Amino acid sequence: MNEANILLIGAGWLGLPLSLKLKSHGYNVIATKTSSDGLELLDEHQVQGAVCDLNDRSLEGLAAIEELIKTNMIDMIIGAFPPGFRQGRGEDYSEQWQQLVEVAKASDVKKIIMVSSTTVYPDKAEIMNEDMASLPIAINSEHFSEKAKIMLQAEEHVRSSTLDYCIVRCSGLIGPNRHPSRFATKLSSVSDQAAANMLHLDDAIGALMFATTTLNNCIVNATTPSTCDKATFYRAALRAAGLDSSLPNVVSKPDKVISSEKLQSLGYHFKFQHTLDAL
Repeated sequence: MNEANILLIGAGWLGLPLSLKLKSHGYNVIATKTSSDGLELLDEHQVQGAVCDLNDRSLEGLAAIEELIKTNMIDMIIGAFPPGFRQGRGEDYSEQWQQLVEVAKASDVKKIIMVSSTTVYPDKAEIMNEDMASLPIAINSEHFSEKAKIMLQAEEHVRSSTLDYCIVRCSGLIGPNRHPSRFATKLSSVSDQAAANMLHLDDAIGALMFATTTLNNCIVNATTPSTCDKATFYRAALRAAGLDSSLPNVVSKPDKVISSEKLQSLGYHFKFQHTLDAL
């Protein structure tokens, strides 16, 4: 049984089941929501909850996070909160991670794990490994989107923290209540030459559990090892959901392929070896 005390920032679609898995492995887990409204759901799952709003960067807000960490003798922080691009608050993401790292260092936290995204990679039709995206590479490159640069700035705070760290770059997340058939009809076009870089919830959790015990001072891609093109994938997703399998405009534009070779070489075995198996 594990005795480490973990603070999980962001008990959402990924964070809540991750907290349950951590508990089942003997970790002492405190999971956070941005307001008291979400604590009831954590209580229903018998997960200790706390309010943590990283948007509050006042002295009181920082003190509250530091108190939460020190009171519960937190050894490890896992950040599983979204960057907020959809809410137009993406630029806050880097500052939130900077704040979290500073508080962690001041509170003698031993390790910090960041749930990042393969959004960080450049817009090139190449196989992407972990060394192909970093802030120094992206800063003056036209191939990196503004979202990628924001994510990489946030990653840089973790990388330069002097804490033991792991950054897990997840591909497009699918699973319960997030079946890819939901997204197929909302796409303006879909390519038969672009890889469907996807990751099932079970393997997202598996990779993060692996990171807590095995990965130190590194960045890894978490993406299903084998895949097909997006047109094939979304047709299969629609069929799996019993829906009309016709797609929006099909184009032939190539795109990046995310490699999970590093994570596999370090010893992680994916539950789903192919994206079609994850449907």
